[in-house]
Amino acid sequence: QVQLVESGGGLVQPGGSLRLSCVVSGLSLDYYTIAWFRQAPGKEREGVACMMSSGGSTYYADALKGRFTSSRDNAKNLVYLQMNSLTPEDTAVYYCAARAGRIALIWATYDYQYWGQGTQVTVSS
Repeated sequence: QVQLVESGGGLVQPGGSLRLSCVVSGLSLDYYTIAWFRQAPGKEREGVACMMSSGGSTYYADALKGRFTSSRDNAKNLVYLQMNSLTPEDTAVYYCAARAGRIALIWATYDYQYWGQGTQVTVSS
């Protein structure tokens, strides 16, 4: 049984940082493309970062480049999202998602096979 479990969300002040984690079980992480998405209230789910399988490239949403960094530890089946210089506009539920192999449309939510339950990030003073 495949499970993705996010953690690390919470309340942070503007300008602060958070590191989200996603523990993946039930699959061999190296062979999966892993992505982070987020969904703010009343908005569609949007892509944040995507790490291709088998040592492939990492991609970021254009608006988030330079502030967010995604990484993975395949040996520990862990995925991370480091978020810096947070603003209230970053407030959302953050999800990790997995798909076997590489993917062409990296922000196509329907192409991901497995999803976590999400972790809430709130940026507010």
